[in-house]
Amino acid sequence: MLRIILTQLLLFSLPFIGFAIWLFITKKAQTSENWRKGPMVWLVIAGGVLVIGGLVMLTTREGLPEGKNYRPAELRDGKFVPGHFE
Repeated sequence: MLRIILTQLLLFSLPFIGFAIWLFITKKAQTSENWRKGPMVWLVIAGGVLVIGGLVMLTTREGLPEGKNYRPAELRDGKFVPGHFE
């Protein structure tokens, strides 16, 4: 679960990181005016689109193996047997 949250946070922050790199490359980062008047709404929208795309990819990629059934974890004869596919 932590991996999913960190991945989505990274996807959301990518437009902001790209904007910061662009400001430094063009030497416009020296004034705080460029940081405040930046296209923040568009960066938030772009980050949101990336997060939604990441969640869609997550749901379509991570599924059950075809033709297999999931057996949940259980205790057998006092021993823990982890969940697995059969």
